[in-house]
Amino acid sequence: MLRNWDDLRLFLAVAREQSLSGAGKILRLDPATLGRRMARVEADIGVALFVKSPTGYALTDAGAQLLARAEQAEQAMRGATAEVAEASDALSGQIRIGAPDGCANFLLPQVCARLVEDHPGLDIQIVALPRVFNLSRREADMAIGVSAPTAGRLVVQKITDYRLHLAAAENYLGAYPPLVQVSDLQGHRLVGYIPDMIFDRELDYLAELGMARVPLASNSVSVQVNMIRQGGGVGIVHDFCLAATPGVVRVLTREVTLTRAFYLIRHADDRQNLRLSRFADALAQGIRAEVVRLEAMP
Repeated sequence: MLRNWDDLRLFLAVAREQSLSGAGKILRLDPATLGRRMARVEADIGVALFVKSPTGYALTDAGAQLLARAEQAEQAMRGATAEVAEASDALSGQIRIGAPDGCANFLLPQVCARLVEDHPGLDIQIVALPRVFNLSRREADMAIGVSAPTAGRLVVQKITDYRLHLAAAENYLGAYPPLVQVSDLQGHRLVGYIPDMIFDRELDYLAELGMARVPLASNSVSVQVNMIRQGGGVGIVHDFCLAATPGVVRVLTREVTLTRAFYLIRHADDRQNLRLSRFADALAQGIRAEVVRLEAMP
């Protein structure tokens, strides 16, 4: 049998990542140490939980059965922790949010700072990555996405629409021909994304603008914004980013306007977790208000 909750926690990480190195990164444990712990767990139980190979750790039938039970225990533990926290009006404990880097860099810092100010016992972790988070593997407690997923056991809540426009640095615009109509973009450098690294179709806007070549590209929104700020060229920018990028102005606003949305995504098992639900509502409200505030700025 498992000796303690910690053994169960380590087993869950290895089972979900299917490798010692991947689980070790999440747990902040050396893979060799983690391997010894898993070997001890198997010895204690008396059955093999994993099939080890150079490509990773695959679950045996016994391992798959234990995973199902371990996830039930994990959910019960999370629920018990939430019940204790709910005895107080204040939110507390650690909550991890996964978000695309545009939202993570330009919206979440101020929103989460206010939440921590209101709830001093709260620890918020923001994981900014230009990809979709796997909530089933518990990479985060909740995630923000730019589209509503249709697969998986997830609860999806639309937070708000947001707008994007073409923008460029004032010093760049002063050195290049005027932008009066969309066809004028052919005489300008484009700053944008790396087409084969787009993780969501909602982020694929180059086709809408009829642009094929991107001289300056990045998979990071923040890098793209900084390229534009440094006079690299013209690119699509979230309107809520502009307050943090003085000297960058919108162009062709009547001709090119894009609207996208942010969605808050949670695992279905957390639906009854009142602590996470209260936090999700506060987070969504904060993001919604911040988008409205920033987009209203000149």
